Amino acid sequence: MGYLLWIFGFMGAHRFYYGRQITGVIWFFTLGLLFIGWIIDLFLIPGMSRAADRRYSEGPVDYNLAWILLTFLGIFGVHRFYMGKIVTGLIYLLTLGLFGLGLLYDFLTLNGQISERNAYRR
Repeated sequence: MGYLLWIFGFMGAHRFYYGRQITGVIWFFTLGLLFIGWIIDLFLIPGMSRAADRRYSEGPVDYNLAWILLTFLGIFGVHRFYMGKIVTGLIYLLTLGLFGLGLLYDFLTLNGQISERNAYRR
Protein backbone atom coordinates (compact mmCIF):
# COMPACT_ATOMS: atom_id res chain seq x y z
CA MET A 1 0.00 0.00 0.00
CA GLY A 2 2.82 2.38 0.87
CA TYR A 3 4.37 1.98 -2.55
CA LEU A 4 1.08 2.78 -4.26
CA LEU A 5 0.78 5.97 -2.21
CA TRP A 6 4.46 6.69 -2.84
CA ILE A 7 3.49 7.40 -6.44
CA PHE A 8 1.80 10.48 -4.97
CA GLY A 9 4.71 11.00 -2.59
CA PHE A 10 5.41 14.45 -3.93
CA MET A 11 2.27 15.44 -1.99
CA GLY A 12 3.19 13.36 1.06
CA ALA A 13 0.44 10.72 0.78
CA HIS A 14 2.67 7.82 1.88
CA ARG A 15 4.04 9.79 4.85
CA PHE A 16 0.52 10.62 6.06
CA TYR A 17 -0.45 6.97 5.60
CA TYR A 18 2.38 5.86 7.88
CA GLY A 19 1.41 8.40 10.55
CA ARG A 20 4.19 10.89 9.89
CA GLN A 21 2.08 14.02 9.72
CA ILE A 22 4.80 16.64 10.19
CA THR A 23 6.98 15.38 7.37
CA GLY A 24 3.84 14.73 5.34
CA VAL A 25 2.97 18.43 5.53
CA ILE A 26 6.53 19.34 4.59
CA TRP A 27 6.35 17.00 1.57
CA PHE A 28 2.90 18.41 0.71
CA PHE A 29 4.15 21.99 0.51
CA THR A 30 7.62 21.32 -1.00
CA LEU A 31 6.70 18.66 -3.58
CA GLY A 32 8.51 15.94 -1.65
CA LEU A 33 11.43 18.22 -0.85
CA LEU A 34 11.73 19.06 -4.53
CA PHE A 35 11.38 15.38 -5.45
CA ILE A 36 14.70 14.43 -3.78
CA GLY A 37 13.08 13.31 -0.51
CA TRP A 38 10.45 11.54 -2.55
CA ILE A 39 13.09 9.36 -4.24
CA ILE A 40 14.88 8.66 -0.93
CA ASP A 41 11.58 7.57 0.61
CA LEU A 42 11.42 4.70 -1.85
CA PHE A 43 14.10 3.03 0.29
CA LEU A 44 12.61 4.10 3.65
CA ILE A 45 9.12 2.67 3.14
CA PRO A 46 9.82 -0.79 4.66
CA GLY A 47 10.89 0.78 7.97
CA MET A 48 7.96 3.19 8.00
CA SER A 49 5.63 0.26 7.33
CA ARG A 50 6.93 -1.78 10.27
CA ALA A 51 6.54 1.18 12.64
CA ALA A 52 2.97 1.85 11.45
CA ASP A 53 2.01 -1.82 11.85
CA ARG A 54 2.97 -1.65 15.52
CA ARG A 55 1.04 1.60 16.03
CA TYR A 56 -2.33 1.02 14.35
CA SER A 57 -4.70 -1.90 14.91
CA GLU A 58 -7.07 -3.46 12.42
CA GLY A 59 -10.85 -3.40 12.66
CA PRO A 60 -14.01 -3.18 10.55
CA VAL A 61 -12.83 -0.03 8.73
CA ASP A 62 -9.88 -1.01 6.56
CA TYR A 63 -6.96 1.44 6.62
CA ASN A 64 -5.80 0.57 3.11
CA LEU A 65 -9.19 1.04 1.48
CA ALA A 66 -9.81 4.31 3.34
CA TRP A 67 -6.43 5.66 2.22
CA ILE A 68 -7.01 4.63 -1.39
CA LEU A 69 -10.39 6.36 -1.35
CA LEU A 70 -8.92 9.50 0.25
CA THR A 71 -6.00 9.70 -2.17
CA PHE A 72 -7.94 9.11 -5.37
CA LEU A 73 -11.51 10.23 -4.57
CA GLY A 74 -11.10 12.36 -1.45
CA ILE A 75 -12.27 15.51 -3.16
CA PHE A 76 -15.70 13.85 -3.45
CA GLY A 77 -15.76 12.61 0.16
CA VAL A 78 -15.92 8.93 -0.76
CA HIS A 79 -13.61 7.98 2.13
CA ARG A 80 -15.99 9.70 4.57
CA PHE A 81 -18.98 7.79 3.20
CA TYR A 82 -16.97 4.57 3.62
CA MET A 83 -16.30 5.36 7.29
CA GLY A 84 -20.00 6.03 7.88
CA LYS A 85 -19.69 9.82 8.07
CA ILE A 86 -22.56 10.54 5.70
CA VAL A 87 -23.12 14.22 6.57
CA THR A 88 -19.48 15.24 6.15
CA GLY A 89 -19.28 13.06 3.05
CA LEU A 90 -22.11 15.08 1.52
CA ILE A 91 -20.42 18.33 2.54
CA TYR A 92 -17.18 17.19 0.87
CA LEU A 93 -19.12 16.15 -2.23
CA LEU A 94 -20.79 19.54 -2.57
CA THR A 95 -17.71 21.66 -1.73
CA LEU A 96 -14.96 19.63 -3.43
CA GLY A 97 -13.46 18.46 -0.16
CA LEU A 98 -14.19 21.74 1.63
CA PHE A 99 -12.22 23.57 -1.04
CA GLY A 100 -9.19 21.31 -0.59
CA LEU A 101 -8.55 22.23 3.04
CA GLY A 102 -10.64 19.31 4.23
CA LEU A 103 -8.43 16.98 2.26
CA LEU A 104 -5.33 18.25 4.03
CA TYR A 105 -7.14 17.83 7.36
CA ASP A 106 -8.03 14.25 6.47
CA PHE A 107 -4.47 13.49 5.38
CA LEU A 108 -3.38 14.67 8.83
CA THR A 109 -6.03 12.81 10.84
CA LEU A 110 -7.29 9.81 8.86
CA ASN A 111 -5.38 7.19 10.86
CA GLY A 112 -6.83 8.59 14.10
CA GLN A 113 -10.33 8.74 12.61
CA ILE A 114 -10.09 5.10 11.53
CA SER A 115 -8.72 4.00 14.91
CA GLU A 116 -11.60 5.78 16.63
CA ARG A 117 -14.18 4.17 14.31
CA ASN A 118 -12.64 0.74 14.77
CA ALA A 119 -12.63 1.09 18.58
CA TYR A 120 -16.25 2.30 18.51
CA ARG A 121 -17.48 -0.56 16.32
CA ARG A 122 -15.88 -3.40 18.31
